[in-house]
Amino acid sequence: MSFGEAISVCFSKYATFTGRAARPEYWYWVLFTVIASLVFVVIEVAVSIDAGRALDGIFTIATFVPSIAVAARRLHDTDRSGWWQLLCFIPVIGWILLLIWVCQRGTPGSNRFGSPA
Repeated sequence: MSFGEAISVCFSKYATFTGRAARPEYWYWVLFTVIASLVFVVIEVAVSIDAGRALDGIFTIATFVPSIAVAARRLHDTDRSGWWQLLCFIPVIGWILLLIWVCQRGTPGSNRFGSPA
């Protein structure tokens, strides 16, 4: 899956919390959101007005649901419930555990969340 395909899939599955997402789909989405946020911050600093802050806020709101959805699908690929994302509220240990899980290979073949992505 290419970078553009991953972004397209994530926006087309905007609020789809079912199914599975392969590692490239998830990590390309993360890369897209980080790069876009940095671009908006640079615009804010370069222009010295709050327009960049507004743009970044709008972007963050627009990508919030698809970010949660793709993370849920990524956890489904490792045969875990998307609700495990709530571990992000546990500082350090929760973050490390989630990072390990989203970096793992998906389960081979079908699992309780469907066939491989």
